Amino acid sequence: MIVVLAAAVAIPLAARPLRGQEARQPAAELQALHDIVASVSAARVEADIRRLAGFGTRHTLSDTLSDTRGIGAARRWIKAEFDAISAACGGCLEVSYQTSMVMGAARIPEETAIVNVLAIQRGTTDPGRYVVMSGDIDSRATGALDGVTDAPGANDNASGMAGVLEAARVLTQYEFNGSIIYAGLSGEEQGLFGGRHMAEVALNEGWRLQAVLNNDMIGNIQGQNGVSDNTIARIFAEGTRADETEQVAGRRRVTGGEVDSPSRNLARFVDRLVDGYVPNLDMMMVYRLDRFGRGGHHRPFNDAGFPAVRIMEANEDYRRQHQDIRVEDGVEYGDVIDEVEFDFAAKLTAVNAISLAAMAWAPAPPRNVAIQGAVRPSTTLRWDPVPADHAPNLAGYRVYWRLTDAPQWQWSVFAGDVTEHTLENIVIDNYLFGVASVSEDGYESPVVFPWPIGAFEPLEWTQRDPGS
Repeated sequence: MIVVLAAAVAIPLAARPLRGQEARQPAAELQALHDIVASVSAARVEADIRRLAGFGTRHTLSDTLSDTRGIGAARRWIKAEFDAISAACGGCLEVSYQTSMVMGAARIPEETAIVNVLAIQRGTTDPGRYVVMSGDIDSRATGALDGVTDAPGANDNASGMAGVLEAARVLTQYEFNGSIIYAGLSGEEQGLFGGRHMAEVALNEGWRLQAVLNNDMIGNIQGQNGVSDNTIARIFAEGTRADETEQVAGRRRVTGGEVDSPSRNLARFVDRLVDGYVPNLDMMMVYRLDRFGRGGHHRPFNDAGFPAVRIMEANEDYRRQHQDIRVEDGVEYGDVIDEVEFDFAAKLTAVNAISLAAMAWAPAPPRNVAIQGAVRPSTTLRWDPVPADHAPNLAGYRVYWRLTDAPQWQWSVFAGDVTEHTLENIVIDNYLFGVASVSEDGYESPVVFPWPIGAFEPLEWTQRDPGS
């Protein structure tokens, strides 16, 4: 069944108007998202993947001075591409390098510059709220410290970085309420250093990072297990949030929320959009931070308390990852361009583009969502309103609920421009609940689960416990 955003089963329950406004039902079908999907070009994605793979190696310890080989040439080319995209939209991107120095690590023994490339598309009404799409600049061969051997990294992760560039080309044709960051992160293969630095800066400087969509390997459809499928992709999302305190853990134990971290509800948001707007694709929500024993650049943001997920292919060929290019016993190894499915990489780029657009057009997620209903036949949710100057397009809020074993939100009601809503005869013990902000055009924020368990911000930023 195809589920269109904002078109979940609605039950007409009473809402209390705020400032005399009557509850109204926003539009369900969002044509702009269809247009964005159609605008993503597989040919442009292919050209960027080929260009990135053509630098020979993008290892973190590779040449930084050459104009044709190594990570230095790659990151300068990425910046030049962002600059060109910005010029095409009249200077709508703020393009910059973000640099940190690392040494003494297991995979970075000597002092090395870890250089991210960021392009920020500022929002019109809420520029301090960010949604992020990231890809990794670096690649590697078999040896973790080998910065010389060819490591084209065509899928891992030229595909993700090419997706970021293409999303920027498409989305800079629009204006959004919130800001979008297109990020090329470095040092992933050496220890997630680029993501660590960006997350640290965001935390220290108070960036309101609503979502980080990390793309790591989005161009392969043929698994080493023999499965080939271009209609399925994965989205990894942690359950219990990494910055959970003892107090929040105690609350979670008695109220639930093990599967309702902000990252998990971000994954549900992406999954619902894909069902409605991306043909012939199903997102497999994986209830894990990442694959077994492996990591990605969404993790540092999770560690800091920001919602972040990993979007990637569903079928992996491990002979094509972190391997010198060679043939052994008739088996080919190496992450080469011939193994990349460009149409599939474009499809996952479209997933990111509509997710970024929908969140940036929507109001910010509501804060301080609280819930009451113990030993009562009805359930009441309360929340703080999104600041009016941040969201002049706010239509109101939608209350969601689902059975406790259901993976996706099942029912909802548009409550209107209110800060409290009671679900009559919906017993709190039997369901999980959340609230989303809704724009006048029908764009919704991700659903926010009650208490700090589901807050779309680091827990150290929460100023009060709404359940106290």
